[in-house]
Amino acid sequence: MRKHILSLAMLLFAVTVAFANNDGVEAMLGKIKEISSYERIEKADTTRSYYLMKFTQLIDPNNAEVGTFEQRVMLGHRGFDRPTVIVTEGYGGDYAFGAKRYMEELTYLLDANILFVEYRFFSKSKPDNLNWDYMTIANSMHDYHAITTAFKQHYTGKWASTGISKGGSTTIFYRAYYPEDVDVSVPYVAPLSRALEDGRHESFLEQASCKADRDAIRNFQFHLLENKATLLPMFDNYCASKGYTFYVPTSTIYDLCVLEYQFSFWQWGMPVTEIPAADADDETVFKYFISACEPNYFSRKNDLESFSVQAVKDFGYYGYNVDPFKDYINVDDIEGYYKKVMLPSIWADTVFDDYNYRFVTDFLTENDPKMIFIYGEWDPWTASGVTWLRDRNKQNIHIFVEPGGSHKARISTLRRDNQKEVLDLLKEWMLQ
Repeated sequence: MRKHILSLAMLLFAVTVAFANNDGVEAMLGKIKEISSYERIEKADTTRSYYLMKFTQLIDPNNAEVGTFEQRVMLGHRGFDRPTVIVTEGYGGDYAFGAKRYMEELTYLLDANILFVEYRFFSKSKPDNLNWDYMTIANSMHDYHAITTAFKQHYTGKWASTGISKGGSTTIFYRAYYPEDVDVSVPYVAPLSRALEDGRHESFLEQASCKADRDAIRNFQFHLLENKATLLPMFDNYCASKGYTFYVPTSTIYDLCVLEYQFSFWQWGMPVTEIPAADADDETVFKYFISACEPNYFSRKNDLESFSVQAVKDFGYYGYNVDPFKDYINVDDIEGYYKKVMLPSIWADTVFDDYNYRFVTDFLTENDPKMIFIYGEWDPWTASGVTWLRDRNKQNIHIFVEPGGSHKARISTLRRDNQKEVLDLLKEWMLQ
């Protein structure tokens, strides 16, 4: 199927591969006053010239006196008259900046320039004195607007925005906040959460796939809890060997990993056939359990602090269905788990602000921008996605769902007829 979409894209878009040069690129970068520094970086893709730069942003877009920070941006230059794709990354950008073979799907399909933007207050895009008050969706969208405004003076083709997961949510927020910045938006597997524990995922997972698969997952969760006395010491030793520390006891982390297993299983499309048999030995069970639910996710020293702060403030997250496990789990430990487990106690009284959820759903209900949404059928994040828009008789908003798909759903994983429909839309909207 991957070969099919690539050949189809080449046929439709008549992509001509040529070695990229940097004629005029560095002169352009020198003219953009917000760029404080840049360097040429090498990628396996020789059709573009790549630069990693620092773009000066206001910490508070409404008050310049608060100061600035440097946001990391990667440019892949294909041509000043080619389309441009701005990738609204929702996290840090190390994986794209450092990877020799990074290529975003939409950029390839459109033979476009790429602007990859690291999210504010993640990784190295942080001010020296980090104040979480300025970590808001509204401020983050202003970052993308500032970058697009600066580069649009030089890139005269059409513009698209795209992102995956939280980056896909960012693509949606960006279009709602600045609807004229881009011509087309393509969010992948993007949730729009309405609360810190959204509430829609639990019932969604009770309907995923078929009963036999759901029962296999549930039975394995019961096995983990029924054999906790034997498996918890192995869990403790594993966490100690990795140097993990937690805000709550490891016994609670163990229970959370058991609950997370169901979500993780469907999010990543794990094979049911790999679930250990009921009579499997403890080592086999534990090895599989850890591979599916690494407890580092809940540890104090991971790379998710910026996300966790945003989740409790205005981005939101999901909860767990504890009811089937009440005989094994202390429900009080799990209730309101996110702020207790993912962040220090200073965040305990933070009240989630659902303004952005309401703002975006109103925008999508009342408007019809050119947008292509990609979802996986059994990805739990689809529960808080925007598939409800399919019932709103939109002409420009298109929803595509990969049958049986997971959080890995992409244009290239859709059915062939859906692939062609997406490519036809992109050709019409971006290349004509």
